[in-house]
Amino acid sequence: MSSESLPPTGHPAQPSLPLTGVRVIELGGIGPGPFTGMMLADLGAEVIRLDRPGSDGSQDMLSHQVLLRGRRSLALDLKKPEGVEVALRLSAASNAVFEGFRPGVAERLGIGPEDIHARNSRVVYGRMTGWGQEGPMAHVAGHDINYLAVSGALHPLIGVEQAPSPPLNMLGDFGGGGMLLALGLLAGLLEARTTGVGRVVDAAIVDGVALQTAMLHAMRNSGDWSERRGTNLFDGGAPFYRCYETSDGQWMAVGAVEPKFYERLVHTLELDEALPAGEQYVTANWEPAKVIVADRFKSCSQAEWVDTFKGVDACVTPVIAPWDVLEEHGGIGARSYENRGFPEPRPAPRFGGAPSPTPQAHRAVGSDSRRILEEAGYSLDEIEQLVSSGVTAQA
Repeated sequence: MSSESLPPTGHPAQPSLPLTGVRVIELGGIGPGPFTGMMLADLGAEVIRLDRPGSDGSQDMLSHQVLLRGRRSLALDLKKPEGVEVALRLSAASNAVFEGFRPGVAERLGIGPEDIHARNSRVVYGRMTGWGQEGPMAHVAGHDINYLAVSGALHPLIGVEQAPSPPLNMLGDFGGGGMLLALGLLAGLLEARTTGVGRVVDAAIVDGVALQTAMLHAMRNSGDWSERRGTNLFDGGAPFYRCYETSDGQWMAVGAVEPKFYERLVHTLELDEALPAGEQYVTANWEPAKVIVADRFKSCSQAEWVDTFKGVDACVTPVIAPWDVLEEHGGIGARSYENRGFPEPRPAPRFGGAPSPTPQAHRAVGSDSRRILEEAGYSLDEIEQLVSSGVTAQA
């Protein structure tokens, strides 16, 4: 069965989105895997989740419901031969498949790249792991903080007297993993259109994190980055690129890197005499300058500073808590988030300047099992047999 022969799914048509017509099979996982599926679905792809029966699609974590938006769910037991056959049949009728198992797991289940390419060589097969498919670390457990640690990305993310502090799990799992897998799948799909052959995309989170350190290594190689933490332009060493506490315990973020922005910052803070504009990049003055600026910001509340810098193009913004982003601040909350009783990030990027349609809410595991199997050509009797034997379930 080719990808063109699978019947339409009934997924809401979104012809304005760039991935409309692309069909993807997502082998259910957690964190960065669902993030990949969410992004592809946000861009118009028809993504079908193959979820473990009895789960909620992400190891019973309700916090992942946003990540599960925009696609249908087929409950499927991949430990049973009949479940594997369903997965292979669906995958062969798709453009891409991706999984986030440990190395070798997909092969042992019978749904590895060779198994799927034996059915349809055009399918792009994406796989995401922490350390890659091969090498001494391939089978070692790890999390975001570990991938950052050994790739060199965690070391600079601290002040002079602080312990290393991971930036949540966004830099590794989502930036280096989920987003890079989505990019790899898209590149693979473009190549397959030309060559007629789908390749395997090996997205190791540690590789994605290392890629993000490119500028850091370039700056160090050119002599623009010191190994002494907390003394550099982007690690809190510069008084014009850091956060400052306000009188009410809130924070303001300052990113006045360019001289014109720095001049406006200093002038608005009424510190023209204490901080001459021409001395912005005299690093010997950075430490005392930070004290002066910190004292100034501590004299007023965050709201007062927001009002003070309103209309001043100086790269100064309030630090907003995640749960407060829907509150008005230059319209950013309304632009970037959907209000669903909580802030849900809107699809990104935008195409043609218009916001993408609001994605449908996540579907419970097995909500679409019967419909998906019917579309794949299974008869009603065959579906009943799959249900009765526990291979699938309908929510």
